[in-house]
Amino acid sequence: MKKIYTSFNDVVNEIQDGSTLMVGGFGLVGIPENLILALVESKVKHLTVISNNCGVDDWGLGLLLKNKQIDKMIGSYVGENKEFERQVLSGELEVELVPQGTLAERIRAGGAGIPAFYTPAGVGTPIAEGVEVRTFDNKEYLLQTELKADFSLIRAAKGDKSGNLMYNKTAQNFNPMMAAAGKTTIAEVEQIVESGSLDPEYIHTPGIYVQGLIEGKQEKRIERLTVR
Repeated sequence: MKKIYTSFNDVVNEIQDGSTLMVGGFGLVGIPENLILALVESKVKHLTVISNNCGVDDWGLGLLLKNKQIDKMIGSYVGENKEFERQVLSGELEVELVPQGTLAERIRAGGAGIPAFYTPAGVGTPIAEGVEVRTFDNKEYLLQTELKADFSLIRAAKGDKSGNLMYNKTAQNFNPMMAAAGKTTIAEVEQIVESGSLDPEYIHTPGIYVQGLIEGKQEKRIERLTVR
């Protein structure tokens, strides 16, 4: 049985200043909304955050950014957040931009215990500066290292009391690999069910990777609404 939290504040109280966090989601899809809100309230600071992007100005990780709780961001896309741009240009925020596929593989490697790997993505670009390059079959590849975190905060549709998780559609993007790469993984789920009630064929993250769960409703905001 995993630890079942009833308070989002209790979850984030375990996160200390200077922690490295992985936060699941893609844009505003599949993000642990309530855990992020609790982090904002906690005032924890000097965070290093690993996530595909940093939310938007008024939602998701953008709230932590606005509150100046993030010192360093490791991600692959930053185009929806004006505050992110302002902090980068002013030198307030350190940023490590990583090609999206490379970011996913670095996280997966961290969860799989693989310290480094070679990839062709980024060869001949500023990303290659200061990075070891090797040639395989007459093609150049960059050495990339694993990514791990003190805490992984992820989002799932369902979780059972043993920590097994099921995701809904595109919430499967970064959440499953981040679940494996965190020393402590907390899943924010829409529904917690009894152990054994989930069909094993549809479990995306085995409970061995999850240390705690909390149930919470989500707003599921739209990142960019386009109407006719």
